[in-house]
Amino acid sequence: MMKLFTDSDLDGVGCGLLATLAFGSEVDVSYCSYRNLNERVRSFLENRQHDSAFVWITDLAVNHEIEEMLDHRFKTGKHVQMIDHHITALHFNRHPWGWVVPVDECGKKTCATSLFYEYLIREQRLERKEILDEFVELVRQYDTWEWDENNNVQAKHLNDLLSMLGIDEFVRQMLERLQKESSFAFTDLEAFVLQIEEKKIQRYIRLKQKQIVQTWIEGRCVGIVFAEQYISELGNALSKRLPHLDMIAMVNPGTKHIGFRTTHDEVNVAEFAQRFGGGGHPKASGCSADADAFLRFAAPAFQLPPVYLDAEQNRFNQKEHVAGIFFKNHQDQWLLAAFCDEQKKWKVWGAALVPAVSFSTFEEAERWMKRSFAAGIADDALVIDYLCQQLSWSKDEVMARYTEAVEQYKKQQNGE
Repeated sequence: MMKLFTDSDLDGVGCGLLATLAFGSEVDVSYCSYRNLNERVRSFLENRQHDSAFVWITDLAVNHEIEEMLDHRFKTGKHVQMIDHHITALHFNRHPWGWVVPVDECGKKTCATSLFYEYLIREQRLERKEILDEFVELVRQYDTWEWDENNNVQAKHLNDLLSMLGIDEFVRQMLERLQKESSFAFTDLEAFVLQIEEKKIQRYIRLKQKQIVQTWIEGRCVGIVFAEQYISELGNALSKRLPHLDMIAMVNPGTKHIGFRTTHDEVNVAEFAQRFGGGGHPKASGCSADADAFLRFAAPAFQLPPVYLDAEQNRFNQKEHVAGIFFKNHQDQWLLAAFCDEQKKWKVWGAALVPAVSFSTFEEAERWMKRSFAAGIADDALVIDYLCQQLSWSKDEVMARYTEAVEQYKKQQNGE
């Protein structure tokens, strides 16, 4: 008997496909998650009928207790092979049955599917083929997010197809394709359906951008949103659109899982996830939503107002305006950032800031306001109404003499 425990994402399913190509009906594949992996492996190992089985674990790491059970199994002459690419699993390399390689000897990021492919070829269980090379590379680029850097949308579409079809149908269709075709390509129907799916993804991202809240957790400015689908696309898109946030935490109440994503090189979400019993990659990780994690991540999403998003179609309140730029948040706190010629610094007034806070660049000032107040560039209509209230000017006056109105407001803030 041959048994494979693997993840249920594209990389894990890729391993399942390769195992089925190599061993056919002899292999039994269990698609797992961090929540059920340990219990499933324990149950399998405790069954003495499985003593002679070949056991592989790919793209997932067991806990310390199961690690010891696997080590004991190996030392008593039974088969165990663990293959992974996550930095948080490097400690398994201390075992002869562990093979964890985040980056290969050429400096290329790996994935479990690419490592398992090379393993099966080396063990003469599978022959290298052009279509398999192409399929494995698509999985690798998606899992390492290199597709985004290379604009290789085919890799993303492969994952979209898995989400649409589900594991069983995806595996059935891919097995047939990988066995019959000489090179990998999507059908015309798949290409059409994937275009529709991409539009759905973009709508979902726009919706979640309006719902995201932010708070400070473990010294990091974290954006939190409830999400049940398109986790990788959503996390990376929100991290790019809201760069003042150190990371995005996506709470899935259905699976009781929290996914972390970042696009910042200086932020390591794998280390962050480890604090909550999880793990993963430096820019993509996750953990289970236990009682502590739920209180830290899910509760704030109910209690806090959303991040105030920048107004995008302003005529007056724009970043380029010489007099200054107004920011506000959903708690109706107002801030004004303006360049001070005398000091050659950007100053921020408002929100009970006495005295005003100074910054060397506008980018520093903007980042500070967004991180400290969850503020965004205020809409023109709100700015004009606000100036009318603060200066006792008419709306027509403010609009006709907008720069003068902002300068007058600054004088008020300076106590002049």
